[in-house]
Amino acid sequence: MAFTLPALPYAYNALEPHIDELTMQIHHGKHHQAYVDNLNKAIAGTPNEGKSLEELVKAAGSISPAVRNNGGGHWNHSFFWEILGPKGGGAPSGKLGDAIKSTFGSFEAFQEKFAAGGAGRFGSGWVWLIVKDGKLEISSTPNQDNPLMDVAEVKGTPILGVDVWEHAYYLKYQNKRPDYLKAIWNVIDWSKVAKHFDAASK
Repeated sequence: MAFTLPALPYAYNALEPHIDELTMQIHHGKHHQAYVDNLNKAIAGTPNEGKSLEELVKAAGSISPAVRNNGGGHWNHSFFWEILGPKGGGAPSGKLGDAIKSTFGSFEAFQEKFAAGGAGRFGSGWVWLIVKDGKLEISSTPNQDNPLMDVAEVKGTPILGVDVWEHAYYLKYQNKRPDYLKAIWNVIDWSKVAKHFDAASK
């Protein structure tokens, strides 16, 4: 079965004004679609053709660069769309909120450290909140890598990930990545992040 582009769980304009409609159209319909198309081309007729996306991503160190990059792009973006939403924002509560406070001191301190991780990623990449050895940790990865990959500098289970490629923000924020990283908190759906946290903490 070929991989397919997942439909967004909301309209392209649903994240306005924080993420603009045109960026969402291009990001989802062009960039993510290209990762899916190129991944299907890269695995066609190879032993990787029948593997799941998770299997491909976790074996990043032993697959071709084309499968690694496009498989990572497909996984990362599918994850990203799902943790955003028009009813996002605010701060997490419950077990996740408690874990963030105990790990980072406060939600605000966590936001600062997370934003610094995203702003400090040179070039294109991602910033993540992961569960590693039962504890929360912030990490970043280059290009379309993620913490599930065997080649990741810091390995763990992602529960929150933010795209810091320029295509994620350039139309609205130009070169001001920190402004984008500040605005994105308004559309993070903490209920989805909490579900990932619960699953990773079992």
